[in-house]
Amino acid sequence: MSTVIDATDANFKSEVLESDQPVFVDFWAVWCGPCRQIAPVFEELGQQYVGKIKFVKVNVDEVTESVGTYGIMSIPTLMLFKDGQPMETLVGVHSKGDLEELLDKYI
Repeated sequence: MSTVIDATDANFKSEVLESDQPVFVDFWAVWCGPCRQIAPVFEELGQQYVGKIKFVKVNVDEVTESVGTYGIMSIPTLMLFKDGQPMETLVGVHSKGDLEELLDKYI
């Protein structure tokens, strides 16, 4: 079972901005090759950080409000939110080790 939540414009606020734990958001699209490349790593990290960090995917073709709000111009874009504020932004594909290093700073 996946621990990654699919966000919509309707639930982005409750799932990401109002979360009581840090939230790692993957802004992606079905047609994006690098997005498909990082997806298994994102899922794996979601399992690894259960109860510590929430993992949320945002399909940029469907969730336009949040994409506009955060100025997402390239995908994949990974953003870490804490207390409703974006703390870190990574664009492109990154290694699992690099992502773990970033996430560990927030737990």
